[in-house]
Amino acid sequence: MKRLEHDSLLAIEWFHNNYMKLNQDKCHLLVAGHKHETVWAEVGEAKIWESNKEKLLGITIDRTLNFDDHVFSLCKKSSQKLSVLARISNYMSFDKKRILFKAFVESQFAYLPLIWMFHGRKANSKINHIHERALRVVYEDNCSSFEELLKKDGSFKIHQKNIQSLAIELYKVKNNQSNTIMNEIFELRNVSYNLRSQTDFDSGLARTNSFGIDSLKYMAAKVWDMVPNDIKNVDSLHIFKSKIRKWEPLNCHCKLCLNYVPELGYINVAQ
Repeated sequence: MKRLEHDSLLAIEWFHNNYMKLNQDKCHLLVAGHKHETVWAEVGEAKIWESNKEKLLGITIDRTLNFDDHVFSLCKKSSQKLSVLARISNYMSFDKKRILFKAFVESQFAYLPLIWMFHGRKANSKINHIHERALRVVYEDNCSSFEELLKKDGSFKIHQKNIQSLAIELYKVKNNQSNTIMNEIFELRNVSYNLRSQTDFDSGLARTNSFGIDSLKYMAAKVWDMVPNDIKNVDSLHIFKSKIRKWEPLNCHCKLCLNYVPELGYINVAQ
């Protein structure tokens, strides 16, 4: 907290030297991790108390970093738009209904998915429920299962689309087409020191969900290993995108892809 307050003073000094003024009412504080009491920081003459969640560039960030609040907000917006689509669906052709579904429902989950893709199972079930409802409205099908509707639509679950998006970022890093921030998050392994491993990306040290497993760095290495070699080795990003959007990541072992089996717990049964 002392370092944060010190850096805030440096920022305020920079504002002053450049004839600007800090709006202290727009300063917010989030503290992630375990603590026993609510904390605050001094920013100039203001005392900023910590918040449970804040919205930044359209993403609701909570102090536990599970992004459930953000996902539930997306679900609420998409559900409202779906209700409108359902009321007028009888007056539209199939093509128009599908276009509106893609534009106003599915697109809600296309903004910065790599940030919030590690939400909880309850939030994921909510997304799948809305996705299933939307497909039933578009195809006027109340009998088929969610998986059958996805095959009919030629699409994938939202979480599977997020995995595809992650794979695209990894391809860009692997082929020197990404930016500095992504290159720092997704570190390539030094093969000279990892001769036994076929993994291209360093997964870091992961002990539990809270300490490493629910992170982009750890997930990246697992996802890249899942991608077939004939897709990994294509010559251009355009070809990779077209192929990866048709790839179904069935062997994912993240917590959202595991299935609950009585007396066994959560396991991967895709195979």
